[in-house]
Amino acid sequence: MTHNILSPRTAVFLPTALVLAMFITGCSDNTASNNASSSANIDPNVLADTQELVINNMTEPESLDPHKVSGVPESNIGRQLFEGLTNTDADGKTIPGIATEWESPDNKVWTFTLRDAKWSNGDPVTAQDFVYSMRRLVDPETASPYSSYLVDAKVIGADKIVEGAAGIETLGVKAIDDKTLQVTLSEPVPYFPDMLIHNSVKPVHQKTIEAFGDKWTDPANIVVNGPYKVSKWKINDELVLTRNPSYYDDANTTLNTITILPIPSSTTDVARYQAGEIDVTHNEIPTEQFASLKETNGDELRVSPSLCTYYYEFNTVKPPFDNPKIRRALALALDRDTIADKVMGQGQTAAYQLTPTAANGKVTNNPEWSTWDKEKRIAEAKKLLNEAGYNESNPLAFELLYNTNDNHKKVAVAATSLWTQALGFVDVTLTNKEWKTYLDTRRNGNYQIARAGWCADYNEPSAFLNIVKSDNSGNYGKYANANFDSLMAQTLKAGVTPEQRASLYQKAEAQLDQDMGLLNIYHYVSPRLVKPYVIGFSKSDPLDNWQGKDISIAKH
Repeated sequence: MTHNILSPRTAVFLPTALVLAMFITGCSDNTASNNASSSANIDPNVLADTQELVINNMTEPESLDPHKVSGVPESNIGRQLFEGLTNTDADGKTIPGIATEWESPDNKVWTFTLRDAKWSNGDPVTAQDFVYSMRRLVDPETASPYSSYLVDAKVIGADKIVEGAAGIETLGVKAIDDKTLQVTLSEPVPYFPDMLIHNSVKPVHQKTIEAFGDKWTDPANIVVNGPYKVSKWKINDELVLTRNPSYYDDANTTLNTITILPIPSSTTDVARYQAGEIDVTHNEIPTEQFASLKETNGDELRVSPSLCTYYYEFNTVKPPFDNPKIRRALALALDRDTIADKVMGQGQTAAYQLTPTAANGKVTNNPEWSTWDKEKRIAEAKKLLNEAGYNESNPLAFELLYNTNDNHKKVAVAATSLWTQALGFVDVTLTNKEWKTYLDTRRNGNYQIARAGWCADYNEPSAFLNIVKSDNSGNYGKYANANFDSLMAQTLKAGVTPEQRASLYQKAEAQLDQDMGLLNIYHYVSPRLVKPYVIGFSKSDPLDNWQGKDISIAKH
């Protein structure tokens, strides 16, 4: 059941009790099939004649160019088309990709040995392909939203290139020969190979880009080095991938076709799954259907761990959220537990820090205010708003941006209602935009507060905290604090132990909380429906890096 509560732009003032009742008690969808197929009838060793997977990816991809995108939906596709130096296994652990091995005597100079691999047009994959691709990532002319990724990785020269102060040839990446790549860092980064699993550092085919320019990703032109290639792309309908026979491990790949759908409505996603049109849903199950699906679909409903955080991003350089008192007031007044437990209710946990506590390093920051009772938080929030000049006669008015999605709407409506009940004098306008427009709006800074979520590019706290460094290309809210930047820089100084690094991360989280650069709301879980005949779809990867090459379809 879809709640058509909001038009695209609607001021909302709904009683909290009514909002929560709508989300929790009154909207249970009983249309779930009572005939869910049982995994007991599936033999994973007996494969179906047709090896095809249909999976929902929530939205139309912004692009297939790994240097032009920043979202999870795009990474899901890029993972099937391109393979980087390293990859991940079913548990999210880093394993060899195009590089068979790597070594570094000091965590600064890294040498990667490449396997024999080919592009889909038959060209060999060489170390020079990675040199070209990493240079293209940081080239200001590329305008990559991930241009600062190699800056964060401390690759020599990356910072100056991104600033436009040096040429791309000064990047610390060198092809020793066709099968040997050397990357030199300015500081020791012990987790550098883990960073290389990310979409932005996958190789791209230089000759194809030079021949076709922006059209190089068209199905007729694109050349890839991953297990699948593009065979059809019908905008806002489907993206069809088929086996790449030139892939180095094609002999161990079973799935022949992956059809990727861009369905933004989780309700529609579930309905099409129940109708047998989708094999794997997106990892957002409608909250009002969760309990009934758990009962009727059994182990088809999987709730996996997830290294992702849901938050509201303040535009810290635009009124009213250039005032830290106002940011803190909204953070204090928002009942995260209600949103995590009641609005979502699938295992999500209230977030008082950006880094999920499940991330490697076990970073934990418990701000004093997180222990306050509701009344004390609200009293302090009202005090801060009064000091900033807001009261009953001058209510705080702002616009909240979110991308089109059922669950994002529910959280936005609930947050608005909770703020209204707690503070009284707030006037929130909710604005939803489709994915590409939403991304452009955030990147251009044309918002006041926006729904955001961040999923780890690799399993380490820096994968979260780097995004709010003042020079990070993904820091759309323009949060800036010299002490925060200094703490993050210290984590990669020579001689820093893992324990010292964890302590620095905790201090960085404390600084971020003190400034309230973000309004952290909850840490995700990953609930999705998976047909019992889909074999090899990982249940235990907190990065949720599903790989088509590891999946097969059992006879059913």
